[in-house]
Amino acid sequence: MSDKTPVFDITQRSFDFATRIVKLCRYLEKKSDVSRTLISQLLDAGTSVGANLEEAEAGQSRRDFVHKNAIALKEARETRYWLRLIIATYEFEGAILGRFHHLIDEAGQISKIVAKIMINTQK
Repeated sequence: MSDKTPVFDITQRSFDFATRIVKLCRYLEKKSDVSRTLISQLLDAGTSVGANLEEAEAGQSRRDFVHKNAIALKEARETRYWLRLIIATYEFEGAILGRFHHLIDEAGQISKIVAKIMINTQK
């Protein structure tokens, strides 16, 4: 799926996001001096967003659905934090820096969508 194609299904969008996070982490492990601890934190948070949204779809109650979405929201915000921390403490150029900024933006957008889902569900 192209980065330019809008995805309206949040579970698919978060899966695509996780895929890009995994690829970025693999790149960082091979081509950079970024700490393995930071890479691990980014990988854990970035892949957890979609996993929690998938779990929410099978929620046992409205409360469980909201709770799983709340975890996904926290993980999306945490992913954004790790991405920002890595680019603030290591030097990157060109395309790789662009990938970071795109992922930061996407984490923010996913956070807003999940927050809206939670608000609408609680009404």
